[in-house]
Amino acid sequence: MNVLLITVDTLRADRLSCYGYKRLTTPHIDRLAGEGTLFLDMVAPHIPTHPAFTSLMTGHDVFSHQIVAHGGAVELAPHIRTLAEILSARGYHTAAADNLGKWFARGFEAYDCSSFESDFGMWGWTGENVNKVACHRLNGAVEKDSPFFIWVHYWDPHTPYNPPAPFRRMFYEGDERDPNNRSMARIEAENPFKSWVESDAWQLRGIKGATDVEFVKAQYDSEVAYTDVCVAHLLTRLRELGLEEDTLVVFMGDHGEVLDDQVCYFDHHGLYDANVCVPLIFRCPGTVPAGKRIHGQVATYDVTPTILDLLGYGDETEKNDMTGLSCRPLMASGNDNGNHDAVVLTECTWMRKRGLRTRDWKYIEALEPDFHGLPPVELYDVREGPPREQTNLANERPDVAAQLHKQMHAMIRERLAATGNTDPLEEQEITLGKRIVAPNS
Repeated sequence: MNVLLITVDTLRADRLSCYGYKRLTTPHIDRLAGEGTLFLDMVAPHIPTHPAFTSLMTGHDVFSHQIVAHGGAVELAPHIRTLAEILSARGYHTAAADNLGKWFARGFEAYDCSSFESDFGMWGWTGENVNKVACHRLNGAVEKDSPFFIWVHYWDPHTPYNPPAPFRRMFYEGDERDPNNRSMARIEAENPFKSWVESDAWQLRGIKGATDVEFVKAQYDSEVAYTDVCVAHLLTRLRELGLEEDTLVVFMGDHGEVLDDQVCYFDHHGLYDANVCVPLIFRCPGTVPAGKRIHGQVATYDVTPTILDLLGYGDETEKNDMTGLSCRPLMASGNDNGNHDAVVLTECTWMRKRGLRTRDWKYIEALEPDFHGLPPVELYDVREGPPREQTNLANERPDVAAQLHKQMHAMIRERLAATGNTDPLEEQEITLGKRIVAPNS
């Protein structure tokens, strides 16, 4: 069985129409979900990009792999093998259309880490340019005498929200610079990024001069719709090459994006569901059940064990040493209990925080002052909403906060004892947040 892993950077689950979004943003991904199994409660525990993808590619959590920050000094230890290394050792041809570099290139026979000239996208790494590489690798894989593992990494929903035509104003028909609409004024006043790079921060996000926050949100949705078409192009090529029946397709996000849900405006810091709830879909005819939608928490580090299990390597010692659990039993049974009653969350890039997400509650604990001026402890009922996580219940329900604090720290101690490692959140510092001046400091 071949494996095609499709990841979309900065993609929150609730902006996909197959996850119930009001706009038809993802008709092609919706079809993929209908042909496979969709997980409704997929959690990305460690954000942003580097920790998230390290957890994905290794099946380990941060307490094992130690990559807790984006752009940190710590490298992935050689003894923790990536999915590409594991499958390469099994005789798979491995290729990637990705630009992260670092340890993410380990195990890939062909790894394309280049940038392209383009009018759109922060690095020119648009979906169309990614597809040029990805389809080239698919074409080459047909000529191999071995199965393939190909990873395709799209970036388009990431800032700047500047989709190409005809997607550019796909979901917005108003005047985004209407002087009578001041919905962006509060966000501009509260956003600490503005003091970091002045007006360039808004230019980077493709929203300079916009007064209507709905325009910014619509541009994000348009980026999602553009990515959906790029994914359709890739899947069409897979079908044209006669590979669809023999290929496990895995589609997912690495982390999400806060829009105007919280004060972490238009970025992916903050352990809120907008950032940690991402899509996850598996499709493989005859192997993965079609049309299933499964509740219950699963996590990013469950993906590699699931892929190995579906490929028939479920009994491997290396897989059994991973933090993650295979989702295959959930697919077979339709069990809605998920793999994890509680998931420990971490971030150490813009802010240094940890948290715990259960089926009912979200607990967030800051390890140092929040540069948005947010309280050191936050508690939310995740069953509330939408909109989610608008009412901090830490003072109203101190009993719940205390119980979750105790549970979270017990889980962390258990993981550190199992790995023999130190807590990376205690040992490492934020890598980007130092550039931000905390309010009232």
